[in-house]
Amino acid sequence: MNRRPTIGIVGAGIGGLALASMLIARGFSVRVFEQAHQFSRLGAGIQMAPNPIAVLRGMGLESRLREVAFAPVSLLNREHDTGNVTNEVIAGPTFEARYGVPYLAMHRADLHRLLASLVPDNVIAFDHKLAAVEYGASDVTLRFTDGTDATVDALVGADGVHSVVRSSFLGEEEPRYSGRIAYRAVFPASLLGDDQINLSRTKWWGPDRHIVIYYITAARDEIYFVTSQPEDATWLTPESWSTRGDMAALRQDFAEFHPDVRKVLNACPDAFKWALMERDPFSHWTERRVALLGDACHPMPPYMAQGAAMALEDAAILARCLQTMQADNFAEAFQLYEAIRKPRATQIQQRSRTNNWLRQQTSTEWVYGYDAWNVPLERPAA
Repeated sequence: MNRRPTIGIVGAGIGGLALASMLIARGFSVRVFEQAHQFSRLGAGIQMAPNPIAVLRGMGLESRLREVAFAPVSLLNREHDTGNVTNEVIAGPTFEARYGVPYLAMHRADLHRLLASLVPDNVIAFDHKLAAVEYGASDVTLRFTDGTDATVDALVGADGVHSVVRSSFLGEEEPRYSGRIAYRAVFPASLLGDDQINLSRTKWWGPDRHIVIYYITAARDEIYFVTSQPEDATWLTPESWSTRGDMAALRQDFAEFHPDVRKVLNACPDAFKWALMERDPFSHWTERRVALLGDACHPMPPYMAQGAAMALEDAAILARCLQTMQADNFAEAFQLYEAIRKPRATQIQQRSRTNNWLRQQTSTEWVYGYDAWNVPLERPAA
């Protein structure tokens, strides 16, 4: 090609922005299409284990992350009522010595803001909600709901669990309701007064429900929690964190939990809830000049805290595959990316369903020790 190929990315979330930054750094022309009007600080915490931190270090963001994020002393697992410890994985300096990078907890918006700072403003087109994708012999055309369109040389769908890009070649999916819901909230630590939470990321395990609680800022001035508990589907709404939860019902759901849990729920003024859905692994992630990334290709339950981590790993491997692409052979580069990433992402997706990660003594090496910048770019043996 006599010009730099243009790669379109649908979705300016964590995975989409990370990929855009990596491709721009490698000399590609990039256009990002985002349906939102602007970025906003949505209330959510996120755990960044060593495997995604390794990706972010390669992007030059580690020092800035350390300035804003909380570094838990351990990943602590406790029985819901007695508080007895079932397993504790020491993090902090121990993780840094083992993996070379820390384990950090942060506000999702802080991570998103840092990723956005690496992407020039003129690359991102807001208010572009995708309606359809048309496949050409040597390009891809995107049709948007406002009647406009755009043509790119190749396309990456980083547009989440309800991916329109995925539907364009895999058809509409029908996820299954798991019978469980989740609540989540971010609130000021000052609402707890002097009786603050401990310095671990703590997961409290009940017979059929759990809650995870931790700080999300270096200043320890914000607390985050996320739950999972059974509930019938009579209220079911689309997967979205925009539904307000009933705090009285939430507190009742965890009334048998340890006083340390109840004090957090009693201090929290409000929370959001959503339905937890189940999906089987998709048959494939690529179609000619189109590929999927992150939740668009491997949506998973949140029980291993690896959803965003997988998107960041995807972005690093995909950028590396495209960097080594011969001419404009996007199909081959995309197929190599899928061959490398699909086995690992599928394994974590399926392991997440069991919701037993770290409850008892568990080897973390296969998850946390993965280095997306140095994984060989070759198809795994069958």
